[in-house]
Amino acid sequence: MASIFGHAAAAAAIGQAGFPNVARPATFFIAACLAAMPDLDVLAFRFGIPYNSEWGHRGWTHSLFFTILVGFITGLIFNSLQKKPALRQSIFIVSWFVLSAVSHPLLDMLTDGGRGCALWWPFSAERLFFPWRPIVVSPLGAGAFFSEWGLKVLVSELVWIGLPGLLLLLVTRIARR
Repeated sequence: MASIFGHAAAAAAIGQAGFPNVARPATFFIAACLAAMPDLDVLAFRFGIPYNSEWGHRGWTHSLFFTILVGFITGLIFNSLQKKPALRQSIFIVSWFVLSAVSHPLLDMLTDGGRGCALWWPFSAERLFFPWRPIVVSPLGAGAFFSEWGLKVLVSELVWIGLPGLLLLLVTRIARR
């Protein structure tokens, strides 16, 4: 998996590049949480659910079905709590939240470890990776993250998530002018 930092950076870049008019601290926070949320499936280990189960890590919570649904519902709830948001603003927030959640399995499919993501669940439990996997996989435990391995993950994510995110921001700002 990419780290929580990589997932949050992707969500921030998506929001600032694609939806700057609705980018606020609250929306950044929610988008970052949505981008990291599929990894809550590591709790399955506590219940004896094996990694390779469709209910295990990188299973159903790493599917397009789940991430689109959760991003969409979160956007609807967020919009319902706002004081009469404009339709365009509501669409932008829902879109940003969906894209932030969907970015998670796509980034994980670019990592060099694990067993792939059940991207097409519930239609298929097959675990998938992209053919090109440049991102160093993050350790599952926080303790292991503060090591040489964790430093390698951060450098890898800076190169493969951070720099493309900055490039996306630069290109969208130039295009808006």
